[in-house]
Amino acid sequence: MRIYLLGIAGTGMGSFAGLLRAAGHQVSGSDEGVYPPMSDKLREWGIEVFTPYRADNLWSAGKPPDLAVVGNVIRAQNVEATELRRRGIPHVSFPEALEELFLLERHSVVVAGTHGKTTTTSLLAWVLQSAGREPSLLVGGVPLNFNEGFRLGKGAHFVVEGDEYDTAYFDKGPKFMHYRPRTAVFTGAEFDHADIYKDMAAYESAFEKFFALVPDDGFIAACACFANWKKLSNFAKCKIESYRAVDDARGADGSDVDWSMRGLSLSPRGAAFEPIFRGKSEGALLLNAAGRHNVENGLGVYAACRALGLTHAEIATGFASFKGVKRRQELRGIVRDISVIDDFAHHPTAVRETIAAVKAQHAGQRLIAIFEPRSNTAMRKIHQDEYAHAFADADLAVISQPSALAKVPESERVDAQKMVRDIAATGTQARWYASADAIVEALSPELKSGDVVLAMSNGAFGGIHEKLLTALAK
Repeated sequence: MRIYLLGIAGTGMGSFAGLLRAAGHQVSGSDEGVYPPMSDKLREWGIEVFTPYRADNLWSAGKPPDLAVVGNVIRAQNVEATELRRRGIPHVSFPEALEELFLLERHSVVVAGTHGKTTTTSLLAWVLQSAGREPSLLVGGVPLNFNEGFRLGKGAHFVVEGDEYDTAYFDKGPKFMHYRPRTAVFTGAEFDHADIYKDMAAYESAFEKFFALVPDDGFIAACACFANWKKLSNFAKCKIESYRAVDDARGADGSDVDWSMRGLSLSPRGAAFEPIFRGKSEGALLLNAAGRHNVENGLGVYAACRALGLTHAEIATGFASFKGVKRRQELRGIVRDISVIDDFAHHPTAVRETIAAVKAQHAGQRLIAIFEPRSNTAMRKIHQDEYAHAFADADLAVISQPSALAKVPESERVDAQKMVRDIAATGTQARWYASADAIVEALSPELKSGDVVLAMSNGAFGGIHEKLLTALAK
């Protein structure tokens, strides 16, 4: 088919465009602005992109597309969305297109939850691939083992990151409602996406629907690290096995879990541990990823892969050869023996766990944790108090003023300077700066050999990583 994507340059939509092209469709699309690296990728895949949005973009081939796919950044008033409706051109959301074109005939393996979806999805797909299962993949990041956020495999499984964010302007339900999960990993639910969910009850209701989606003969590996896991799992009809990265085999609610671990050892080589199923060891393995939170993600993947029929040896091979994901504890460079690391963390739990993981990998070195509260939730004061305790393992916390704060109602905005005062009150040195450039200017002369700089944001953060590396080189 000739398929046209509105909002093509986003991470998810761009990867979906590549997947459509790999499946043999003629693909083009539009966006307000198209920048590297996605602009380079779309060109590499032979996909024509139009900018800015204009109604006549849809007619660039002399006739309308067979199908238009509308990204969730598109509003009803968008000129191209208006043209689709006016002309009666068939159009669907990105999740609906994924469902109809790829998932109906495949075994859908979906990873959902507040934290760790991208890394968990990438690890699960790689374990299946290394075991020769040839899975397909769509994930909102770039797994380093595949070097793309998509893969069209020959096998029966399609591994997809199940986002709880809304689907499109004409479909306000969670994206994962379209993904037909038969096997699932649920990484836990803490309040997020405050721009579309009014409270925790509304947020949890999305996962209630997710659990109910899995058919009777399906399987869910459910993380028990938050006390609400049991309440949510009651909505499932299928078999559930719980997991948590603890030695005592108990969930946050005090109930026994099916999967736990023992013998955890964190080092620059990764995380060595033994998965334990109901008291019995499965054998030792090494996960090439840092931090207890990734061990927890790995336990979920392990449980799901065992349910899919993989052996311990097959899973262990995949774990050991996993390369990680771009922007997840990604080393961007080392200058004068100063390491600069990039991470996507923005929720206080993710910030805390990421800092702990990096600290464990770089024991004895000074860790400077830089954070931009940029996500729709982080820019709101919902988690203001929790951020005060998220930087405990850092030697210095540096908070940047959010660059997009103006789009949040003034009464709801996080106070970045108060965040610094609260962090300092817990005993961690903390500073506030107005921008990424101000941080680079202030920090680069102070950094010394052996220092580790971890910069966290769910956006580009003003190019802080490259700017810092350039300043250090000078």
